[in-house]
Amino acid sequence: MLEIQDLNVYYGGIHALKDISLKINEGEIVTLIGANGAGKTTTLRTISGIKKAESGTILYEGKNLESYSASNIVKLGISHVPEGRRVFSTMSVYENLEIGAFLRKDKAEIKKDIKYVFSLFPRLEERKNQYAGTLSGGEQQMLAIGRALLSRPKLLLLDEPSMGLAPIIVNEIFDIIKNINKEGTTILLVEQNANMALQTAHRAYIIQNGRIDIEGSAKDLLNNEQVKEAYLGG
Repeated sequence: MLEIQDLNVYYGGIHALKDISLKINEGEIVTLIGANGAGKTTTLRTISGIKKAESGTILYEGKNLESYSASNIVKLGISHVPEGRRVFSTMSVYENLEIGAFLRKDKAEIKKDIKYVFSLFPRLEERKNQYAGTLSGGEQQMLAIGRALLSRPKLLLLDEPSMGLAPIIVNEIFDIIKNINKEGTTILLVEQNANMALQTAHRAYIIQNGRIDIEGSAKDLLNNEQVKEAYLGG
């Protein structure tokens, strides 16, 4: 579905991504794990067209994404849930969800999809008329994921969905991520909670200093001594 080949990305003089290559097959959850500043968020931003690469290719269903704008990448079927959630705090929950469908014209289907999001996240329905800024951190994360689903993505990019959340809410969010995947959405998950990410994903890549260092099945990486020592607390 998605294949990255020899990708190089710079921020001024900083070489953020160094010849990285990775592949995501349809139907998978793939996780990208690494320390702060390793290049995880830059990878997602480059896939979604927010950041342009210096060299390399990103192929999505055979199309080179380099020639597409960020909005056209959404039209192709890729949706990005950014780090920090970034909901529109002075708009209602319902209005935030409607914004997720801004490229669509099928109003009846949009309403059906909002009902689907409410079935995934019942708390959002209870709070649909509240300002998004009044929600808890966990509820804002649910809203950010729900908003992304309104574009009907085939590939969902998730950046640090567990950040700042209580453990019980983290478990709830990850259960929903698994359910979204079972419904047919492919997921690329960036996550600092390596243990939770590896328990959720099918395959994983470890990124260090802008380079892919280790790759393999999530199960194998859970048992990899190097990964255990660096990311799983020994």
